[in-house]
Amino acid sequence: MFDPRDDARDREGGDGRARVYEDRDRDGRDPRDGMMRDLDLPRGDERELVVNRDRVYELNGEDSRTLAAVGAFRVVPEHDVDADHDTVEHLRDEGLVEVVDLGDGDRGLTLTREGRDLLDAHSLGREDEPVQAFHAGVSKDRELDHDSHLYSTYRQEEARLRDEHGGLEVRRVVLEQDLKREYQEFLQAHNRGRADSDGRPDRDEHEIREWARDHDVPYFDGQVHFPDYRIEYEADGRELHQDVELFTPHYRGAHAAGHSKAGFRVYVVGARGGGRSAPRPRGMEEFL
Repeated sequence: MFDPRDDARDREGGDGRARVYEDRDRDGRDPRDGMMRDLDLPRGDERELVVNRDRVYELNGEDSRTLAAVGAFRVVPEHDVDADHDTVEHLRDEGLVEVVDLGDGDRGLTLTREGRDLLDAHSLGREDEPVQAFHAGVSKDRELDHDSHLYSTYRQEEARLRDEHGGLEVRRVVLEQDLKREYQEFLQAHNRGRADSDGRPDRDEHEIREWARDHDVPYFDGQVHFPDYRIEYEADGRELHQDVELFTPHYRGAHAAGHSKAGFRVYVVGARGGGRSAPRPRGMEEFL
């Protein structure tokens, strides 16, 4: 079977990593580009052959960027993903995305297992830093409405950060579940590989506070607090990040106050009949 990677094993990008698919036919900025940073997938207008295991797919830059955005945020409303109908239908026909019902006539996109495997297989690892993680399927049905609004907040936040930093480069997006997974690995590090372990973490408060400080997440009221997601980016020669939290109508009172104390950038989805409303940045005073 023809593998296009066989034609360009010695081709390298500006970061010294071997690439098959080069940046071309790309003018302007796309908020999905940050999730594409570590992917060796087509970026141009014409569809090209992409091989994964025993499958061959045809993808172009729009297909690649759509897959990356959907995979990074797990579920993205079809009308938010910046892709035309033909792109979405092509990715469905290729078996890389599937549609989920968001209610009120809205449809969401999520990766299939094959879609996630394709992104993982074409992700170029970095020795000195983590790469973008991708997810397939809906995590929890009860969280679908909340999670399907996250990409809309990202588009707004990416635009705000770019206005503040002209040379902004998004490096990756980290979901809450991935931050928590890293935290659990820290908590369980002493138990790993021990036959006599009862599975309970033995980290003391000082160690937990140190971990929280090292990862720049807040610790108060006896626990670590995590945002819905984190945008890691580079600007003005510095590596920075922005933590984002989304409030849906059931967040009120003490719960909202706790997240305000955490210092996250907050977006709100208001209660409105007749369909989904777009999230907007808000202060905390209206929740208290």
